[in-house]
Formats: sequence, structure tokens, C-alpha cells
Amino acid sequence: MQLETERLVLRPLTPDDLDDMARFLADPETMRFIGAGGIRTREQAQATLEWMIATLEQQGFGQLAAERKEDGVLVGRTGLNVWNPVDWTITRVDEASGPMEIEIAYLFGRAHWGHGYATEAASAIRDWALANLELERLIALIYPDNTRSIRVAEKLGMQPEGEADFGTGPLTLYALQA
Repeated sequence: MQLETERLVLRPLTPDDLDDMARFLADPETMRFIGAGGIRTREQAQATLEWMIATLEQQGFGQLAAERKEDGVLVGRTGLNVWNPVDWTITRVDEASGPMEIEIAYLFGRAHWGHGYATEAASAIRDWALANLELERLIALIYPDNTRSIRVAEKLGMQPEGEADFGTGPLTLYALQA
């Protein structure tokens, strides 16, 4: 799975992306609205990266590196997550038992915010997912005060539909019906 946008190449993550991913995951502002909102150690970043690489290999979709075309700089990651909406645990299609929700997710390094990369990358992921996965809907899970991500979801055509709670406070569930 590899996609291109006007300014980005969305390609499979590799172990060589660890330095950049670890830097993003160690930044408190970048991580403010991710999961429990805490920074991650390099070891945690490596485990996350390995899980993302394996997930893409196993199910044919997942998270991709977002690399700027002009200079090859890794600016973030974007892709699709699979969630069990009963308890909001992340899973893989082949491991899921019961209902699933497919989320468009993205994380960009703070130095790359404000350039439209998240919207550009997430739009490409949305279009690919709807064309290739025969989905009826896509979601985004966003903390209510994460105005940047809310704007991205709205630009993707998503509307607020309810709430989800990971135990860290309510998130707004945005949905796009195919």
C-alpha cells in the first residue's frame, strides 16, 4: 500500500522511521490528544512502530508514513485503525471478534502543523479506503478540545455522531457514511 498526494508520499513504515517516530511520540504537545495523552519512551515508540508495520503486513491496510515529496522528510503518519466499539480496544481485522469500526487516524510532528498535511493525507486515506475496502462508514475519535483534528474531520465530510470513552474522558465520534 502506497499513496501519493500533491505534496506527500504515504508509504509503509519501516524500522528506519524509528528516530522520527520516537521524536514525535516524545513531544508532550504532539501527544496531548493521543491515547491517554502521555509521551512515549523510545522503547514504547519502537513497540508501536513494530505493531504498525506488522498490522499493515497482516491486514493489507493500517498506518503509513507521511513523507514530504520535496525533501523526503517524514512529517508524520496516517492511516486506518480497527477498533472494537464494545470496549474501544484497538485490534486487527483478523483478530476481531464482533463489531468493528474503522478509524482514519493521523499524527504529525508539531514542526509540521499548520501546513495542511493532515487533511491532505487523511483525504487520500479516506478515498483509498472507500474505493478498496467496501466500507459503509469511517470514523474519527477526537477529544472535544482538539480543534485542529475536528477541522480535519469536518473537511473529510465527517459529522459528530456520539461519544466514546477510553477511560481518559469522552471523545467525540465523528463518522462519514459511505
